[in-house]
Order: sequence, then structure tokens, then C-alpha cells
Amino acid sequence: MPVKVSDKVEVKPQEKPVEAFAPESLFGSKTRVRLLNLFLEHPDRPFYVREITRKVDAQLNSVRRELQNLIGLNVISEVAGKIISTESEVPKKKTKDKKKYYIANKECPFFEELRGMMKKMAILMNHSLVGELQDAGSLDLLLLTGRFIDNSDVASDILVVGDISDKRLVKAMESLESKLAREINYTYMPTDEYTYRFEVKDRFLMSLLESDKVILVNKVNLSL
Repeated sequence: MPVKVSDKVEVKPQEKPVEAFAPESLFGSKTRVRLLNLFLEHPDRPFYVREITRKVDAQLNSVRRELQNLIGLNVISEVAGKIISTESEVPKKKTKDKKKYYIANKECPFFEELRGMMKKMAILMNHSLVGELQDAGSLDLLLLTGRFIDNSDVASDILVVGDISDKRLVKAMESLESKLAREINYTYMPTDEYTYRFEVKDRFLMSLLESDKVILVNKVNLSL
């Protein structure tokens, strides 16, 4: 059941700075939040524990502890069995991890509700991204689409328009990827390029603007 987000949601600037949303305050730890993001984003994908550790960028002991917590909550399942292929991640050496893997438990009675909550929290976490990009240059448009609104048919998850330092942009996106425990497909356009492509109705740009989206910053096109 896809997560529904309005196709025109714009977050108005606040008079006072809003404290960055920290989902670990709700769920107890950053590792648990990253594990939830990982499993709920890929509900059909099995993961080995060492692969999980790399993807969520956490200590092995912390990952093992939080995996057991999530198993106890019936959110994920531990499966023992034969070796599985997970994007060439199969360990070359025989280890205990080879005989067990972890996967989201879609039979969990609140699976879809939890998945929807994590999607919404991912959007809230992007408020900190706004500040980082504004500090890195001039930010004219920032919208979220694609996997942020549960639509894998959209070619990009984030559109950034403005005059942003390349290094700072990459650093901000890497930071967000680390928090969400997944890769993000993002598109950056200088404002003059965006204006030209909008005027000629560039197919790629229109596919982003006409999709369901969440608008965090909009200084270029008030009709969005």
C-alpha cells in the first residue's frame, strides 16, 4: 500500500529556526532508526549482518543488539538457511553470518503504518538539509519526490536549484544518505539552467515538477 503524499505540499518558512528533527529521540537510537529505514525501504531484500553494518555505518555490536530488539518487536525476521545472493555481497569466507540473514517482516500487524511513518520522518529530516544548502550558497528550489513519496517511477528523489558549492552539496547529500541508510538520487541545476529548461518544457524537468512532491523551498516558480 503506497504512502500517499499530497502533490502540492509547501513548507512555509518559520519566523524562528526549527530544531532539526531527530528520530532517534523517538525510537531510542540512531542505529535503530537506520535499520528501520534500511529494512522498510527494501522490504523484500535479505541482508547479512556484516552487510547491514556497512550500510548503516554503525558498530557491529550495536547492530546486533538493535537487530534483536527489532526481532523482538516482530518488525524483522532472522532466517537461517542456504547462502543467498545479495548484490555480490556474499562473504568469500565461511562465517557464522553465512547461515543467517535478516529481512523485513511484512506480516507485522503495523508494517505499513511504520513504513509510512518512516517516509514522513525522512521528509522532516530534510529540514536540516535546507539549512546546509542555504549555508552552501543560494538555494532557490528544493523539492522531494521519487522514493520520498513512494514512487519509484520518478527518475530523481530530490531536485535542487540554485547556486550551490559542489563540494558542500555532495557533503550534504552524503550526510542525508547516512541518516537514511540508503542512496539518494538527486538532481542539481543552476537557476539559469532551470529557467531555460522550464521555458522549453524539458521532458526530464517536467517529469519531476508534475509528479507528486513535497516542496521545501520555492523562490523560482510560485505556480508549483
